[in-house]
Amino acid sequence: MNIDISILIPFLNESENIPFLIDSLIAFCKTNSKKKIEVIFIDDGSKDNSFELLKSASMNYFEAKIIKLSQNYGSHAALRAGIFHAKGTYITFMYADLQDPLELINQLYEEIQKDNKEIVWAVRNEKQNWFSGFYARLMQRFAVKNFPENGFDIVMFSQKIQKQLNQNIESNSSIFLQILTLGFKQTTIQYQKQPRKAGKSKWTLNKKIKLLVDSFVAFSFFPIRLVSVVGIILFVVGILFAIYLITRKLILDDIKEGWTALTSILMIGFGITNISLGIIAEYLWRTLDASRKRPIFIIDEIVEINQNKI
Repeated sequence: MNIDISILIPFLNESENIPFLIDSLIAFCKTNSKKKIEVIFIDDGSKDNSFELLKSASMNYFEAKIIKLSQNYGSHAALRAGIFHAKGTYITFMYADLQDPLELINQLYEEIQKDNKEIVWAVRNEKQNWFSGFYARLMQRFAVKNFPENGFDIVMFSQKIQKQLNQNIESNSSIFLQILTLGFKQTTIQYQKQPRKAGKSKWTLNKKIKLLVDSFVAFSFFPIRLVSVVGIILFVVGILFAIYLITRKLILDDIKEGWTALTSILMIGFGITNISLGIIAEYLWRTLDASRKRPIFIIDEIVEINQNKI
C-alpha cells in the first residue's frame, strides 16, 4: 500500500505523554481518513515503560511501527533511524509531548504539494527562550544565512530529500541544518508552539551545548578562522609591544625588571593557545569519528504493530 505521509516521533522516557499521544494520533487519523498515514515511533533508549506502553496500545486508523535503539543516541540520530525506514511519499517529524500540534501536518502537506516543493518548514511565530534566540543568531551570522529567526522543530520533505539524507548520514551533526543546506525548492509556514501536557523536557543544557558545537563545527569554518585571526592579532600586538619596550629602554632607560608583566602575558597567551587547541581538537575528533565509520545509531528491534486499519 502506498503511504502518503510518514510521521516520525522520537521519544525518551515519555510514559506520561504516551496515552495522550496515542489518543491524539487516533483522533487525527480518523479526521484525515483519506490520507494513508504511517507513524514510526523511535525509542531513543528510554529507561521507563514508554516502549511497553506503545507495544500494548491499540493503534487502529494508521500503520505503525516502533524502532527501539540500543541506547540513547540523541534525537537527531533517532530521526535518522526513522527516516531510513520511512515509506511515505512525504516525511515529517513530531514529538511525544505534542507541543507542535498534529493539525500542522495538514498545513505542511497542502503546502508541499503546491508547485512541486521538496521541503516545507514550520517556523515558530513567537520569540523563543534566550538559548534558542542566541543559537539562531549565531547560525544566521556564521553558518547558514537563511536560518529562521525563531527557529524550527518541524519540517516535511519528499522522498528525494530522504534519499539524500540516507546516502549522507552525518555523525555529530544537525539533521535540520543538513536539510536546510541541501538546496531544492523549499518554503515556510508559521505556527504557534503549545505548552507540554505532561512531563519535563529532555532537551537539557548539555544537549543544547552539544548541538551548538556540532552545528558550528559541521556547518561553519568560523571557529578555525577565529583561531587564525586571533593568532595574527596577538602576533602584531606582540611585535608592537616589543618595539615599544626596546625603544623605551634605549631612549629613556626607565623600565624596571619584574615578573608582573611577564606573568600576565604568559597567562593570557597560554589561555588563548589552549582555547585554540580545543577548537582544533573538536575538528580533529569529529574527523577521526567520521573516518572510523561507526554507526550513529544501532537498532535493537523493530516492532510492527498489528494492522487493523479501518
